[in-house]
Amino acid sequence: MRDLSFLKVIIFDFDGVIAESLDVKTKAFRQLFKDYPEKVDAIAEFHLENGGMSRFDKFRYIYKIILKEELDNETFLRLCQDFKMLVVDEVVNSVLVKGVKEFLEFYKKELPMFVVSATPQDEIIEIVKRKNLLDYFHGIYGSPEKKENLIRRILSNGYLAKQTLFIGDSKNDYQAAEETGVLFAARISNDKSEWLRNANAIFTFKGFDELS
Repeated sequence: MRDLSFLKVIIFDFDGVIAESLDVKTKAFRQLFKDYPEKVDAIAEFHLENGGMSRFDKFRYIYKIILKEELDNETFLRLCQDFKMLVVDEVVNSVLVKGVKEFLEFYKKELPMFVVSATPQDEIIEIVKRKNLLDYFHGIYGSPEKKENLIRRILSNGYLAKQTLFIGDSKNDYQAAEETGVLFAARISNDKSEWLRNANAIFTFKGFDELS
């Protein structure tokens, strides 16, 4: 069990931290790029290794580096719309990470909590609302703004970085914590966790039932 009584703020990533929804996003990338069978495994691997990166940046990288094709604005907008259609209902229907509901219920009475996600702002708000989690959070923030900027926005309310914990599950989440000076805890959600070897996480866990 972990003593978190020193904290004043907790910030959560969403996919892989609050909801077991990583597979939903992976399947969506495979579906979107099914016409590139020789590249789809590399695309899925890139997605999994870069949790915490917005889909917008992923699409740009995939086209430039993996497909080596130009990504015009029409195709970009179509990809964004198709991705949303593939994932929103599936994420809403995904199960919660073990123990997270009880964790949120307890800390709701103790301190302010926020969501900082790479999912687009309007979409993550819709998902949190439809999963009946809206009342737990003081604020819900998403892309296209970078996570480090969103964390700085939260800190600008007068919170100290050393008393703020960001719970994430990817190297991009960790980098955002490092850039803003907040504490970081890693939820281990898949086997793509080699980045943790060089991460200064105050603790790691698989389920919120492990935390006090």
